[in-house]
Amino acid sequence: MLKIYNALTNQVEDFKPIHHSKVNMYVCGPTVYDDIHIGNGRPVVFFDLVKRYLTYLGYEVIYASNITDVDDKIIEKARLLNQDTLEVSKHFADRFLDVVKRVGSKAFDHTPYATDYINEMITYIQELMDKGFAYETSSGVYFSVSKLDSYGKLSNQKSDELLQGVRIELEKDKVDQRDFAIWKKTTDGLNYMSPWGQGRPGWHTECAVMNHELFGGLIDIHGGGFDLKFPHHENEIAQSSAHDHHDLAKYWMHVGRLDFGKEKMSKSLGNDVKLFKLLDHFSPSAYRLMLFAHHYRQPIPFSEELMTQYQKAYDKISYTLNKWNFHMALENNHIAQPSDTLLKTFEAYMNDDFNTGMVVTLIDQTLKEINKSADSELAYALIQILDVLGIEVTTHKVEAKDLIMYQEWLNYKAAKDFKKADELRQILIQKGWI
Repeated sequence: MLKIYNALTNQVEDFKPIHHSKVNMYVCGPTVYDDIHIGNGRPVVFFDLVKRYLTYLGYEVIYASNITDVDDKIIEKARLLNQDTLEVSKHFADRFLDVVKRVGSKAFDHTPYATDYINEMITYIQELMDKGFAYETSSGVYFSVSKLDSYGKLSNQKSDELLQGVRIELEKDKVDQRDFAIWKKTTDGLNYMSPWGQGRPGWHTECAVMNHELFGGLIDIHGGGFDLKFPHHENEIAQSSAHDHHDLAKYWMHVGRLDFGKEKMSKSLGNDVKLFKLLDHFSPSAYRLMLFAHHYRQPIPFSEELMTQYQKAYDKISYTLNKWNFHMALENNHIAQPSDTLLKTFEAYMNDDFNTGMVVTLIDQTLKEINKSADSELAYALIQILDVLGIEVTTHKVEAKDLIMYQEWLNYKAAKDFKKADELRQILIQKGWI
């Protein structure tokens, strides 16, 4: 049985979906004021793997990932570029969806844009106010944290610790400094009419509402980067608890950071490596392999040397399977069942809270066996495993002339015509056949 670490309970639990064979999953997407960096790409790749593996296990998975296209950062970027805010957000949203495809992740089943749900957000906020969980001030509408006894359950922090983690805001009219804005009154930049005047919704409310509208109740998995655990995910849970009397999701999963060496990678620090630029120099599958070599909850100290290491590892996979494919063509034998033993081992590692580090080790061990024995059962199982991981290996088509060339090479070697044999050998090596 699949076991996953649930951040809501701080323990590894058996995965038991709410609707038996169907899984609803929501993962926080980007605020589209810039291109995503390679750290932002880690949740994109990991939760794509989660869907792939759950599908492999036989579940029907509905996967939503949002686009935050109304935010102060987008408005500021538009001002700097002297462009319309929605033009800027659309530009970077399109580039995000393009890089999702480039990195080998499948399209989301739902990609809700915050600006498409403004009316629903206004209704949701009004309902929170009617229930006594929110209040209006001169600067906006705020969620009243003190009205919720369970606040802090995700980040597992006490009241004074939560106050230390709250970003210092300019607004001084909040009842409690922990209270967070669910509607910001403003006429600056992109804004909408509401019962409380012109303004725009708070980030935490956007995700809570889009989740509510898409799934209509408690979902199975809510995910994102570890840095979203507090305050973003904590505040989503607070609103959902107040509005719908549940924790929004049964299981909460967070992906560790990808640091630049020992330093946090951040757009604001200017040390981020854009994912689309990385993919200009390294294979998308090498990037995925590098991420999977580390457990998803652990940080990764990124370096170009690390990427080069996993580019070589990916090249080894491609080389081995191409050589095996050629060997099968020589033997005219492509009839085999995937190794059940290998697949069971793979499943055991994945069922252990997605222990992809052990899966990457397993892949390397399997490659060595295939190189030694050209075992078709292992090769077919490995191809299936790689497909679940989203690691694409393109095997070249073996043509009749390649088989003839191989036989000629053997004949020249037998005749001790080493000059001609070496010429053919170099061609066969370049094609990846030997």
